[in-house]
Amino acid sequence: MLVGLPPVVSPPTRLLLLGSFPGAASLRAGQYYAHPRNQFWPLVGALLGEDLVVLGYGQRLERLRQRGVGLWDVYAACEREGSLDSAIRQPRPNDLAALVSGLPELRGIAHNGSESARAMRVTRALGLPVWQLPSTSPANASWSFQRKQAAWAEVFTACQLIP
Repeated sequence: MLVGLPPVVSPPTRLLLLGSFPGAASLRAGQYYAHPRNQFWPLVGALLGEDLVVLGYGQRLERLRQRGVGLWDVYAACEREGSLDSAIRQPRPNDLAALVSGLPELRGIAHNGSESARAMRVTRALGLPVWQLPSTSPANASWSFQRKQAAWAEVFTACQLIP
């Protein structure tokens, strides 16, 4: 059984971004979105107006916390060979309700990709706006970076993270 990463949040978190479960590279590194072809860090950096890619991992997380962006996954643990979401077996969910209850400034929850979005029934029950975003995974090659950025920008704007 593989075990995921802890949440990255702080009291001013306005938007909680939920992946499905860390890929093999992320688990090995102990870092969210560690695969070099995953577009998460360049995309979020572009939205926030900072080059997050040049920062160390700890600095990236601190920038997210300062800017009101939280990270976690819908699954706490699972069995999986490789990194594809389609290979996830026996997933155990994270306690999203407990996390959200401790985030007084939270304005919304966004799912990074379709596997994460399978938990939308759970996240919608938390009483906040919920969105499904196009995955930043290299497996989602049908969406250009610009198209992903436009979709993500709508959510960041709705949560008052960018003007």
